[in-house]
Amino acid sequence: MRTKWSEYINPAVQQIPPSGIRRFFDLATEMEGVISLGVGEPDFVTPWHIREACIYSLHRGRTTYTSNHGLLELREGIADYLSSQGARYNPRKEILVTVGVSEALDLAFRTLICPGDEVIIPTPCYVSYLPCTELAGGVPVTVATSMEDQFRLTADKLEAAITPKSKVLLLCFPNNPTGAVMDRENLLKIAEVVRKHDLLVISDEVYDRLTYTGQHTCFAALPGMQERTIVLNGFSKAYAMTGWRLGYAAANEEFIAAMTKIHQYTMLCAPITAQVSALEALRHGKAAMEDMVAHYNRRRRLVVQGFKEIGLPCFEPGGAFYAFPYIGNTGLTATEFAENLLLEEKVAVIPGDVFGPGGEDCVRCSYASSVEDLTEALQRMGRFLKRRGLQNSKVVYI
Repeated sequence: MRTKWSEYINPAVQQIPPSGIRRFFDLATEMEGVISLGVGEPDFVTPWHIREACIYSLHRGRTTYTSNHGLLELREGIADYLSSQGARYNPRKEILVTVGVSEALDLAFRTLICPGDEVIIPTPCYVSYLPCTELAGGVPVTVATSMEDQFRLTADKLEAAITPKSKVLLLCFPNNPTGAVMDRENLLKIAEVVRKHDLLVISDEVYDRLTYTGQHTCFAALPGMQERTIVLNGFSKAYAMTGWRLGYAAANEEFIAAMTKIHQYTMLCAPITAQVSALEALRHGKAAMEDMVAHYNRRRRLVVQGFKEIGLPCFEPGGAFYAFPYIGNTGLTATEFAENLLLEEKVAVIPGDVFGPGGEDCVRCSYASSVEDLTEALQRMGRFLKRRGLQNSKVVYI
């Protein structure tokens, strides 16, 4: 007879730590006057024409299930977009609409990973990657990137991490939490290593539209990579649709068929209202999306300059909406920095160590907030640093 309810819980679940992001989010919500730079949540509302498409669909009574794969017209729209990025997919057999990119990631892991398979993950990385690998029975192998390499994965580092058990490479560029981007030249070098060692690739490209320097390269569009790559993407970041929970996976027919098996038993289909709205976003959302990206770009320049002004070296992010300033010169660990900043100045940031090796001396700051909040946050952080002997300068508007 077990004496504690916890003894009934799967040990694999018990060993997974709670999300470091949500810990600070929960602390911040319990305090008044906090400026949160913690959660990757756009401060924009979903554009009206997208919300209107949802409302109109409800008025028309579109409240049914869809195909497990998702609405065909939505998959056709996704295929058209991916084609514009250089990757051609059959919308009937090679695209699966999911409940957020998170479900697509879980399906990809459970489809590809056998117990003991190694998944190579460049870090710092999104907090879900390591625990989701373990839940699928895989072994995460982290490859630490650095500010000196602009937080990019290099072919040499990838090569050094490969063992006979290596099966999957997980990429996320533009990157959460660093904002790093990979250009085509560097991705081609990664593709050579992938081909040489017969690796599969899961490429999380949910921030692809939020690229400020150069042009985003879809990994599946590289020579010889489409058949061995599962591309993950969605609508949350580019169209401010986080709460709609809609993503998709694109891959070869065999991979999508296997992922659909799991999807049809665990989720059945994504909500039809979210799918209708996503189709509207693809068809008519470009102008609104580009306007939001322009605002993010302005904020990006503001926070990077602001961090440097107050004494925190900061890598210039080329994508997403995160900055990853270095705080190792403060004498505090990343966790100590984040906790003390929250308690003393009511600014919430995320300690970089929760994102894995390479993030220990940094904090993640989302600039998906208003210019006014970002400027006030920088001023508060300046006061915080000045008390610790670091020079505080005036924050400059851009």
